[in-house]
Amino acid sequence: MKQQRVPPSEAAKEGEYSIGEATAAALVAAEAARVTVRNLSLLSELDEVCALYNEIWRPEPRNPPVTTELLRAMVQAGNYVAGALSEGALVGACIGFFAPPLAASLHSHIAGVSGQAQARGVGFALKLHQRAWALEHSATAIEWTFDPLIRRNAFFNLTKLAAVSTQYLPNFYGRMGDQINVGDDSDRLLITWPLRATSVARACSGDPHEPNLAALLDAGAVIGLDRDRAGWPVKGTADGRTVLLAVPADVERLRGEDPRCAQAWRRAVKQTLEPLLRAGGEVRGFVREGWYVVDRQRRATG
Repeated sequence: MKQQRVPPSEAAKEGEYSIGEATAAALVAAEAARVTVRNLSLLSELDEVCALYNEIWRPEPRNPPVTTELLRAMVQAGNYVAGALSEGALVGACIGFFAPPLAASLHSHIAGVSGQAQARGVGFALKLHQRAWALEHSATAIEWTFDPLIRRNAFFNLTKLAAVSTQYLPNFYGRMGDQINVGDDSDRLLITWPLRATSVARACSGDPHEPNLAALLDAGAVIGLDRDRAGWPVKGTADGRTVLLAVPADVERLRGEDPRCAQAWRRAVKQTLEPLLRAGGEVRGFVREGWYVVDRQRRATG
């Protein structure tokens, strides 16, 4: 079921998106994904979250993503633990905790969706529920990290949710032994989601701004990182106001089929994207075909 667009109110157009409208958008997204999203607190529910995450990441036994005890403590302390249920079964979960400045920002630590519920919009429904919950608790922003080489996550975070990024975190978690990261460096982009920004309100209503590659190039964007015919990275130029950086189509598959090429992409993205952000640039979006849009002159979010 395709999400129906929820027209933003006049307040939303001015950047003052109400809690009621955020809740309504979350409910529409959940209905489109055919799930119910709600907060979880019972021990049996928290056990299910741990089991779901273990199923998704298949970690080393000594290093699970979360434990029931940790989730129990987070819930008791007033933090965010929620799940998406389909016909009573948990198919997705998301957890977050408050970060400085006190209660003004939520750090979304981990979110995952079962393989059986992929491509239904469950992740979108979870994030919109998290946004509405955060607004109800007076937070103004949510932050989280993701692997900059994973193309679908870049599009989801930066275009579908209209988040932005200004910080590259090299090998943030150290080497990770789960079956998704398979020992690769855990480089991450730190995402900021300004919950009341007009761009975010429109994205959550089903009307995101999707960058157009041809239009960006016509407007003077330069290619800082390209790909050759064999799928390897090729350095370009960063001498422009807007810089486009390519990523591989499927780095998770590439890690298994051609580890050398995957490592080349890791190095190339780090060597081009990290300096741009460190110098004051901002990732403002992601082109569906696989390109970061980096604005070298950081702007106010709106």
